[in-house]
Amino acid sequence: MKAWLLPAPTGIESMTLADVPDPSPAPGELLLQVQFAALNPADRYLSMGQYPAKPTFPHTLGRDGVGTVLAVGSNVTGINVGDTRLILRGETGVSRPGTLAEKVAVDAHYTVRVPAGWSLEQAAAAPLVYVTAWQALTQWGELKATAPEGNTAAPVILITGASGGVGVASIQLAHAMGCTIVALSRSEEKSKALRGLGADFTFNPADPQWRNHVKAALGTRRVDLAIDNIGGDAFNHLLEVMAPFGRISVVGRLAGPVPNFNTSALLFRRLKIGGVAIATYTLEESRAAWNAVLATLAKTNAKPLIDHIFPLAEVPAAFARLAEGPLGKVLIRVGNQA
Repeated sequence: MKAWLLPAPTGIESMTLADVPDPSPAPGELLLQVQFAALNPADRYLSMGQYPAKPTFPHTLGRDGVGTVLAVGSNVTGINVGDTRLILRGETGVSRPGTLAEKVAVDAHYTVRVPAGWSLEQAAAAPLVYVTAWQALTQWGELKATAPEGNTAAPVILITGASGGVGVASIQLAHAMGCTIVALSRSEEKSKALRGLGADFTFNPADPQWRNHVKAALGTRRVDLAIDNIGGDAFNHLLEVMAPFGRISVVGRLAGPVPNFNTSALLFRRLKIGGVAIATYTLEESRAAWNAVLATLAKTNAKPLIDHIFPLAEVPAAFARLAEGPLGKVLIRVGNQA
């Protein structure tokens, strides 16, 4: 079969498309003919050794994917050859070979059915970003306005990097949950699309006055929960718009580490900062989160957005598109669908 091989933690650019032996399913596993795979920024981080995983090299990236069951290992029940399964999460593409290949062996427990009414493309695009967004939104408990005391208004959610995969997922979920949403994006075209997805306000983080614009738009309210996908210098700016007892869910650091962070900025408003890592979910928690995601999206009939689909031979071009900051997910077409 064909698979993209990363020879060492030397970056996406060092990958090559090669012929490798077909995998075989071990007990408890499935062998999938991959139809679609989705790219994530975490793939690039892992390719550069910036992710806490130690795969055996050469390694095949790719965490998300959907495919047809070609073979079933022993101890697997309720799944048959010919079924279509979606990879929910697990070690696929992390410590074991991933979905940037024609075939992949996966733990059957970490696969689910394609959601009713979803295309294969939409399904492949969803698990990592939507479960991540769900954890970012819910890890602090019930979503509610934190100030002023007794405020019954909708909680205010601010999302940085809002046009990325987790950003879009966060907007769709928060909108269905009845939140007031502030989205940050540098593109006016993308900002318009984000408002169509449910964002109440959009602002350009490159505008030095964006914090004042947020405050003006919210009136007496402030941000109850920020979901930060960016990091870097902009992280410190988030603190200026947070409500008392506000929380920040840290998802990514596309802009690098946060410089000169002053912890005293957290004190008088009792702000809390917490990391997001769905690898900490147990299997049961992962499935519960996925089911909650589907039930929440069904309230507004929201589905994943697809930016572009590349053939398997053009994976480097697909990663280049991902680096450009697409609106929605970048997919790889692996199978031979029309």
